[in-house]
Amino acid sequence: MDLELDLQLVADGVWTPSQTDLARFAVAALDGGRERAELTIRVVDEQESRALNLRFRGQDKPTNVLSFPFDPPPGLVEADPVFDLLGDLVICASLVQREALEQGKEELAHWAHLVVHGVLHLLDYDHLNEDDAAEMEGLETAILQGLGFPPPYEEISLNS
Repeated sequence: MDLELDLQLVADGVWTPSQTDLARFAVAALDGGRERAELTIRVVDEQESRALNLRFRGQDKPTNVLSFPFDPPPGLVEADPVFDLLGDLVICASLVQREALEQGKEELAHWAHLVVHGVLHLLDYDHLNEDDAAEMEGLETAILQGLGFPPPYEEISLNS
């Protein structure tokens, strides 16, 4: 699979995985469903995340990942190169860091989970009802285990 990843790092002072790692996570979520894809990952601070979350989801708080699928204009056929455009992910680096710490997870594993989760949203998976959530969470778990990470939804005891 050929993935063209446009990485936009606009959050200062917070660790982020390498572009190679982020691409590896995205490709794993795509799982051979495409020959080529173009994806933008924008790593932002809490202020930008909050503004985008308010504008597009009506929630006045930062969020860990937002997914913006590419919607091709009418009149194009699937053979057009524009169909390689998967969409955009916006990830709030400081929130990912804080969540990983609070949940007792390795930070790289949490990044992997959020990239996989976001890419699955770009592929039209969702978790709005119980059946869809079970399907999406099962896929996320399988993909992350295939990448060598633990299941993302297991409870971790911080007191052990």
